[in-house]
Amino acid sequence: MISSSKLKSVDFYRKIPRDLTEATLSGAGLSIVAALSIMFLFGMELNNYLSVSTSTSVIVDKSSDGDFLRIDFNISFPALSCEFASVDVSDVLGTNRLNITKTVRKFSIDSHLRPTGSEFHSGPISSFIKHGDDVDEESTEGSLKMAAHNFDKYSHLFPVLVVNFYAPWCYWSQRLMPSWEKAAKIIRDRYDPEMDGRILLAKVDCTKEGDLCRRHHIQGYPSIRIFRKGSDVRDDHGHHDHESYYGDRDTDSLVKTMESLVTSIPDSHKLALEDKSDNATENTKRPAPSAGGCRIEGYVRVKKVPGNLIISAQSGTHSFDVSQMNMSHVISHLSFGKRISYKAMNDAKRLIPYIGGSHDRLNGRSFINHRDVGSNVTIEHYLQIVKTEVITRRAYKLVEEYEYTAHSSLAQSLYIPVTKFHFELSPMQVLITENQKSFSHFITNVCAIIGGVFTVAGIMDSLLQNTIRMIKKVELGKNF
Repeated sequence: MISSSKLKSVDFYRKIPRDLTEATLSGAGLSIVAALSIMFLFGMELNNYLSVSTSTSVIVDKSSDGDFLRIDFNISFPALSCEFASVDVSDVLGTNRLNITKTVRKFSIDSHLRPTGSEFHSGPISSFIKHGDDVDEESTEGSLKMAAHNFDKYSHLFPVLVVNFYAPWCYWSQRLMPSWEKAAKIIRDRYDPEMDGRILLAKVDCTKEGDLCRRHHIQGYPSIRIFRKGSDVRDDHGHHDHESYYGDRDTDSLVKTMESLVTSIPDSHKLALEDKSDNATENTKRPAPSAGGCRIEGYVRVKKVPGNLIISAQSGTHSFDVSQMNMSHVISHLSFGKRISYKAMNDAKRLIPYIGGSHDRLNGRSFINHRDVGSNVTIEHYLQIVKTEVITRRAYKLVEEYEYTAHSSLAQSLYIPVTKFHFELSPMQVLITENQKSFSHFITNVCAIIGGVFTVAGIMDSLLQNTIRMIKKVELGKNF
């Protein structure tokens, strides 16, 4: 057995009998200062231990969402009709997708961006529309030429008014005109406007009646509109509820369509509430846009290579007056990648306050062409995208987002004006990781604070006591 005296010999903290110690005011002061210093430094160390620190690194993109990138958007065009608005995607690998409709929705809006009805359904448009052969012999005009001063009169006089809005310079209008006039003559002979009065075919030259065509939101030529008497009473907005015809443009098809419209009208000339025409004919008619603007929202998936998201007016059987087209727009939302919940973004902002600032950089921005740079104006946005991931201390992926920079410009073009978003994805990604803090490191630092303060305080007390002792010796005249 080891005796207690031998154990006492290894005591690092040997005690001085209390009778040999002396308390002083200077020592008390230093003790108070030392205690306060320990408390302050302990609080600072505890705050540092509880605070969150992160480290940022740039690595090669290791995306978990595959080779495709989702683009969400909500863009309003006050001067682009939903009738011809098209969303296209292309990239440097040769991908070219035109008129995407599956994941895109369109709503008619007015010039103040206010909705004017329910969702606008474009419907399937045939890639090939049959036209009639050119008429060799001189043909008489069968349709009535209308203008702004008599349009309302005839639209309220006949149960069905079918109008061809055309432009003389338009190739498609020129191809339609012979068949249109011939069909109008046939219908006039069968249903005399004065004796029968159920249907009238007319035409409007939009180069001469620009205001009238704009009032009916005509943006492509030729546009065939079907007006029904009394529909303005049923329509909440006080306008004529009318349809657009997108079917074949040969004489037989036009006559067949007009016949189907007449058969839906009773002899009393009252408007039938439902069109009883056959399905084949019905597929060629759809509601016309009730306003001249369009809000386009939805998403597209693109490959992670440089590419373009293009919104423009497109049609294979219509012509556009590019000098009158205005691609001004307001971006309500544009983001890349998966939608991030509000809670997840708030949690990430508490960790990293600056994150998310460029996730939807263009939201709420307006790009308006006031005609200062002339006509045929294309609006382009150049977007550079960088992926950012935030990893918590438990290796949990808190946020996975795409931030981007944007540079925009207005430029004149020789072709149809478009709105183009050119995007380029960085091959690198930003990785933000929350640093794990060791509890043992915290305890070690606390011990170092306590021991260090006591040591420094002891040295200062020793210096102070020696100084006081020397002063007293000098006062007593002693050498030292």
